[in-house]
Amino acid sequence: MKAFIIDRYGKKETGRIGDMPEPDLRDDDVLIQIHAAGVNPLDSKISSGEFKLILPYRLPLILGNEVAGTVVRVGARVDRFKPGDEVYARPDDDRIGGFAEFIAIKASSLALKPTNLSMVEAASLPMAALTSWQVLVETAKLKTGQKVLIHAGSGGVGSIAIQLAKHLGAFVATTTSTANIAWVKALGADVVIDYKQQDFATVLRDYDVVLNSLGNDELNKSLQILKPGGHLISISGPPTPAFAAARGLAWPLKLVLRLLSRGIRTKAKQKNVEYTFVFMRADGAQLGEITRLVESGVIHPVVDRVFPFKDTHEALAYADGGRAKGKVLVQIR
Repeated sequence: MKAFIIDRYGKKETGRIGDMPEPDLRDDDVLIQIHAAGVNPLDSKISSGEFKLILPYRLPLILGNEVAGTVVRVGARVDRFKPGDEVYARPDDDRIGGFAEFIAIKASSLALKPTNLSMVEAASLPMAALTSWQVLVETAKLKTGQKVLIHAGSGGVGSIAIQLAKHLGAFVATTTSTANIAWVKALGADVVIDYKQQDFATVLRDYDVVLNSLGNDELNKSLQILKPGGHLISISGPPTPAFAAARGLAWPLKLVLRLLSRGIRTKAKQKNVEYTFVFMRADGAQLGEITRLVESGVIHPVVDRVFPFKDTHEALAYADGGRAKGKVLVQIR
């Protein structure tokens, strides 16, 4: 099969389209013919080697962390899916490979595609929607009337998180650039901070939850706007000892992550605020909940640009530019 692969780690590794063997099908797997795949910052971070200690992949590696497609075959123990089903998923992080013609995914990580979406639209959702769910529903346990700041509201995660937070009954603030203010308000944001004109830390007060997807400066400033007992949740790091323990990492890595996150954990404790790092995981059951929200009109996918498969390297570069409004996609089929 054709696939977009990297042969080595490095910031200058651009990847290439080449031939790879069709994936093996385990008893609890579903083989999917991929129609479209989402492009995420995680893809470039993996390619540069940023995650090689936490996610030790074998090279050459097929990139791609979310897909939509059609079921071709199912494993012996799979009874929830059948050939011809239209599905979407975030593959388990040790078995990525969305930029390819086929992928084998555990049935437990898979869900039926929303019937009201195209394959491209569906492929834009698993990473952003599962991240939003695992931050806002699972970790923050966001309740009606609570106040949440969602950084980078026009990005892939931000655009879905705003919609989910509003559905949960929260008061939503977000940060974005001048050009996107009206757009994120239309998604449901109650307060929009133009980061080019304002400092969110001087404007917002007494928030219950912050979803951080940006750098250390925004992470530290976010502590200032949280009320005592608030919750700072970051998807961009630094990872915590709890994350290291959950991943079963070796003790030297646990020590490194403890040191990396000690500063923010100490500051959070001093302010009586909880700090959590969330590394989104595959979850077919949660994706099924998201399917219902999409089909009922609560969540709408936001697609910025679609690239042909042959231009996957350009799609990665475009997504890395940080200017996408919503998601960047690669159309495989």
